[in-house]
Amino acid sequence: MTRVMLADDVYKMVKDLGKTAIMVTHDLSEALSVGDKVVVLTKRPCVVKKIYDINYKNRSTPFNNRKEKEFNYYYEKIWRDLDVKL
Repeated sequence: MTRVMLADDVYKMVKDLGKTAIMVTHDLSEALSVGDKVVVLTKRPCVVKKIYDINYKNRSTPFNNRKEKEFNYYYEKIWRDLDVKL
């Protein structure tokens, strides 16, 4: 819960200041809730595999972005590109 609240604060700060930030995370939900773009990297040696533009109809705070219907669409689509073997 604290992590999601912190993401809301950082998101608001970056937007209010009109700055660009690069966030590195292994948490796909976090990337989708905060980012305007998600870059998928390959395994080592890593190279850019694909870049996704994240567009929500009602972009809001990271907490609220997780509730958008597009969130699940992006999550499923990007998950397939991660080469994760379950």
